Amino acid sequence: MVTFARGSEAKAVRVWTVGHGSRSTEQLLNMLKESKVDTVADIRRWPTSKLDRFKRENLEQWLREAGIDYVWMGETLGGYRKGGYENYMRTESFKRGLEDLLKLASKKRVCLLCLEPNPRGCHRRFISRALHQEGIEVAHILR
Repeated sequence: MVTFARGSEAKAVRVWTVGHGSRSTEQLLNMLKESKVDTVADIRRWPTSKLDRFKRENLEQWLREAGIDYVWMGETLGGYRKGGYENYMRTESFKRGLEDLLKLASKKRVCLLCLEPNPRGCHRRFISRALHQEGIEVAHILR
């Protein structure tokens, strides 16, 4: 596991992931709070939803009202890439997004958010693998 020095103490870095699916606002908030997440990194390429509560502007608002920061990282870490996500992971854009995520995760308890509840059916699995290769522990919030 990667550790980052902060003053005289080192901090182990972990990143959580979750898929919002059709969960209620309360269900998702409870899942985030149980994991003590303080920042949601939205990695949906297009941060919208058929469910109003998960449209970027609404999600950002109710997360902040609950005391959880929101950041959209879909430009660099979002899915649906021409040629496939694994090919996209070789680009400078992806590497920059991963670096930004690592910087954020060294300061905050970050949870990657996408649509699919199961990470096996989501591009979060590829990001998780890249994080593991960097020595970062990844915890998937499932329920």
